[in-house]
Amino acid sequence: MLDTAKRKEMLRQMVLVRAFEEKLDELYQRKAMFGSTHSYRGQEAIAVGVCSALQPKDLIASYHRGTGHLIAKGADLYLLLCECMGRAEGYSQGRGGKMHMGDMGFGFLGNTGTVGGTVPTATGAALAAKVRGSDEVVVSFFGDGAANQGVVHEAMNLAGVWKLPVIYVCENNQYAMTVSLEKSVAIKQLSERAPAYGFEGKTIDGNDVEAVYEAALAAAEKGRKGGGATFLECITYRWDGHFGGDPGTGYRSKEEIEAWKQKCPIKRLKGKLLEQGNLTEQEFDKISAAVYAEVDEVAKRAEAAPLPKKEVDLSSIYATTEEAAHG
Repeated sequence: MLDTAKRKEMLRQMVLVRAFEEKLDELYQRKAMFGSTHSYRGQEAIAVGVCSALQPKDLIASYHRGTGHLIAKGADLYLLLCECMGRAEGYSQGRGGKMHMGDMGFGFLGNTGTVGGTVPTATGAALAAKVRGSDEVVVSFFGDGAANQGVVHEAMNLAGVWKLPVIYVCENNQYAMTVSLEKSVAIKQLSERAPAYGFEGKTIDGNDVEAVYEAALAAAEKGRKGGGATFLECITYRWDGHFGGDPGTGYRSKEEIEAWKQKCPIKRLKGKLLEQGNLTEQEFDKISAAVYAEVDEVAKRAEAAPLPKKEVDLSSIYATTEEAAHG
């Protein structure tokens, strides 16, 4: 059972994820960052719920819409924002950008723009954990569009065969870029595929952070005890377009977007805490103000951070002796 302090912290983290996403959008609109954005607004409960159920030693693999996962797992906001902005003081010295960074210091295997790429990465890390005899659990975050990638099926099949300690978290936000799920999948729930791989699948409300937490905690405990993998399909919705230049309309109605905004995960947990007398409006306003002030301060520092030197482009690049001799 979650205590009040834990629930308030999850509320704060969801506000933090949203504030960070809004700051990224602001920077993108001002052309103050390289590349594009992939907003996580509306999906905050999944990252926070899952990562709150993990232990520090556990690992996660994230995808292009992944800054929320990193924040929930314990990323340093300054290093994270610097990397998103291509600054030298970022996690990957500005070379990876928003979609290609990593740091094992807080259990982050890395994120990728390759659709479905987190699934084999997490599966391999889970195999390594099992071979070592450790009790680490590995989480793969991916979207509903990635669920139809061939490598996803191959990796999940092996996870079932080898009973690996991995949690596959499918963030079903209803659209793969502009294609709705109902046009790309014949079944009603993606979790129905899990039994065919030999492990359990659950479909849960991805906008209910407490439900996500409980499901992730059960899956993690099962994995630690040798019970194998779990597939969690979290039903949610991305409020914004697929990327920064996508208005998010044309393939979605304004009514549909507004209806999902009424299911806001932050609003839901806040409402519960208010109703139960465990939070006041003044307390929430104080939490929110502190979070937004923190993000503003980090952004000022990141914008002032230096860009990478040219020499950095050639660092951490390796070749065999034969390749080097001919290069």
